[in-house]
Amino acid sequence: MADTPILQLENVRKVYSSGDIEFEALRGVTLSVDQGEYVAVVGPSGSGKSTLMNILGCLDVATEGRYEIGGEDVGKMDEVDLAEVRGRRIGFVFQQFNLLASMSAWRNVELPLSYAGVGPAERKRRAIAALESVGLGDKINNRPGQLSGGQQQRAAIARALVTEPMLLLADEPTGNLDSASAREILDIFDQVHRSGRTIVLITHDWDVAGRTDRSIEVRDGMILERGPGRREPQLAEVGK
Repeated sequence: MADTPILQLENVRKVYSSGDIEFEALRGVTLSVDQGEYVAVVGPSGSGKSTLMNILGCLDVATEGRYEIGGEDVGKMDEVDLAEVRGRRIGFVFQQFNLLASMSAWRNVELPLSYAGVGPAERKRRAIAALESVGLGDKINNRPGQLSGGQQQRAAIARALVTEPMLLLADEPTGNLDSASAREILDIFDQVHRSGRTIVLITHDWDVAGRTDRSIEVRDGMILERGPGRREPQLAEVGK
């Protein structure tokens, strides 16, 4: 493990305001994730796990507290810096796949490289290699409508990995899949984890969380740490 965690949150609060009404979605969360860890963030709707995911992914910023990614303070970043982090350091996998229907699989996968200014030949080479790594080497020219749900999620994983990010952030990646396809996707995450990639997986499903090294339960805007498996949770010290 690296001396400096990939992710470090200290006393993070997130407050949403609407008129005179305030809602505290995160209540002093302290959390670290080391390089190469595979961590699940688990909680029901309204628990704060989606807010935590948005902050981890630099899609939103904390109201109070400190968040560092790769040792850099996110709170000091401007919008350009945040976009750079999202585009190059984090690979996102979402429940809805978010593939462009008009493009082939390899063209969907190459898109992040296009935004990063990589040349056409290198983009295609890396996109095809990423698709081959998730078992879609024979589907590179297929459009999303010609792929099954599981295959579309594989393509989405390839797109997330093609920039070689420091973190893979997956939001309910098996939520739209049947059980067989879900197992195949989790097998791919296991493979990615074995390669040394850091993964944070957001889920409501404890069976999915059981595939990871460590589970973090989010409840009422606070975290409860669980080790491997389904051991009884212990309330984490908030604000320590």
